[in-house]
Amino acid sequence: MSASPARARLGVWLIGARGSVATTVVAGCAAVTAGLHPPTGVVTETPVFADSGLPALSSFVFGGHDTVDCPLPKRAEALAAGGVLPPGLPSAVAAELAAADREIRPGGPLPGDTRDEEQLIGAFAADIQDFVRRRGLARAVVVNVASTEPPATGDRLPPSSLYAAAALRAGLPYVNFTPSTGLHHPALASTAAASGLPYAGRDGKTGQTLLRSVLGPMFAQRALTVRAWSGTNLLGGGDGASLADPAAAAAKNAGKERVLTDTLGAGVEGEVHIDDVPALGDWKTAWDHVAFDGFLGARMVLQTIWQGCDSALAAPLVLDLARLTLRAHEAGLSGPLTDLGFYFKDPVGDGPSALGEQYAALTDFARRLRRAPAGQRAGEAR
Repeated sequence: MSASPARARLGVWLIGARGSVATTVVAGCAAVTAGLHPPTGVVTETPVFADSGLPALSSFVFGGHDTVDCPLPKRAEALAAGGVLPPGLPSAVAAELAAADREIRPGGPLPGDTRDEEQLIGAFAADIQDFVRRRGLARAVVVNVASTEPPATGDRLPPSSLYAAAALRAGLPYVNFTPSTGLHHPALASTAAASGLPYAGRDGKTGQTLLRSVLGPMFAQRALTVRAWSGTNLLGGGDGASLADPAAAAAKNAGKERVLTDTLGAGVEGEVHIDDVPALGDWKTAWDHVAFDGFLGARMVLQTIWQGCDSALAAPLVLDLARLTLRAHEAGLSGPLTDLGFYFKDPVGDGPSALGEQYAALTDFARRLRRAPAGQRAGEAR
């Protein structure tokens, strides 16, 4: 895979840097770079992206914010014990995990924190700028992989939006891999537009919605009438705990519903239930029940079961998004990166929801990156 200028170091600043997804990203990047494991699931390692000028995974330097203090090496050991990481990997990449852990700074706001929004944004931005300066980074990207927060209400900025504002203030592009508000807060709209930075999101498409974005268009293209589409998610870990909050679950389900609405139209009955099952840890099961009509009104049912590890599904996508966003920034693109909708349940902009169309847009974006001159907006690099 071709890289940006030789030996340039690039930063990936993770919000939720000690969580399961972030730990898997850091450990996985180190494992792939060292040749310990193949880059399975890393779409940008496929031939389509060979000449797009993407940065090498070996160029990445990791840091981030988190409100917990469990060191990354210890977190990685717990993930290996749970079957998320391969046995022995935490010790094999211990140096890389420790190096990333040294670059993690306290997040917030924590209970009792008396700082106002401006002070929090300033402190977070200063942490990011210090990281870029000390490590001599050519450029960096901020990626939110923290647990889902409830939808924002009122004018007050939720934590995800404080971090997003800090990214822009630090002069860095931003990716929201979560359903949380982030840059979607109305108070940040003008700031994002004036920043001249590329950004992408939101809510990474890793399992159930990935399948829906394939099956929904199938029903539409075969002229089969979907009467109801219901689903259930069983999951544990940090996401399970946070999504036990009905408000957070509602934010998560909004992206799942968007896919069906965009591909099948309004009026499909059914909803998704999310249940916290702590015993599952970082593994989840997603079940879908689709009731549809065939020729002459024949009533039929399709059922699917998806069982997987969300962290292992998410980590390669985070690496993809970091590479693509950093390259877009290098190419002088700004604004919403609509062509990265392939990776999200609720992507920014007005792109398609069907996975096949999203993949076509992504591969076209890869081709445009090969020749995109500096100074263009993301939608203009044609």
